[in-house]
Formats: sequence, structure tokens, C-alpha cells
Amino acid sequence: MRSELRAVRTGGVPSVVDLTDECAAFVDGAGDGLLQVFVPHATAGIAIIETGAGSDDDLLAQLDELLPRDDRWRHRHGAPGHGRDHVLPAFVPPHATVPVLEGRLALGTWQRICFVDTNVDNPGRHVRFSFLPG
Repeated sequence: MRSELRAVRTGGVPSVVDLTDECAAFVDGAGDGLLQVFVPHATAGIAIIETGAGSDDDLLAQLDELLPRDDRWRHRHGAPGHGRDHVLPAFVPPHATVPVLEGRLALGTWQRICFVDTNVDNPGRHVRFSFLPG
């Protein structure tokens, strides 16, 4: 297995960061196998969604509705409402597995691999790419 930790910069604002091109470069020429994308954080996740047509903004808006940034959360350290960030991975899991065929991601036409982070306390994050040959 080949594995690499990459930095992701969110700027300290709720973000959907498209990682697809980085993932594609990571598996380029690798043959057949599986790409595992993993977030080693308790407050971020990975989503496979369409981007650029508003879905990324819709996702953040729906997360705000589902998980409001207010004082209802028992987890209280960090910025106000930070407890909701710790619940996020139950809805947007911290991992995704994508088939790789002949060194190319086997994604659907509009699918993109995205890092989802609502935690405004940490502008610098990480994601791990791992390729398991088949």
C-alpha cells in the first residue's frame, strides 16, 4: 500500500474543498486498485458530490440547518457552537473509498471527491490518500 498525508487549507471558514484532481494525480498510472481518502480529524469529513453547480454551498447550508452553530451542544470548547463540528462526521463520514481502474478514478460524470470542514477554529487540516493495488 502506498500512503501520503496532504495538507488542506480551509481558511478558517466552513468549506468544501475539491480534492479530485489531487486524488487523480496520486493514482495516475497506478493500475487497478482502491483509493482510500481519510480525514484524521474529529471535525471534518469526505463527501463525493457534484461541485460548481451550487451543491457544495447547498451542503454547507443544509449542515447549518441540521447542525446549527448555537449553544445547544454539550461539547463546549472552541468557538461558539463548536460542538456541532464534532457531530459532523456522523453525517459526512471521515473517509471514502473509490475504485481505480487502469490508474484512473472510476467516478461518475459529475462526482467529485471533497473535503468538508465546518470547524472555523482550524484553518490548516490534513487528508490521507492511500492506494491499495488490486
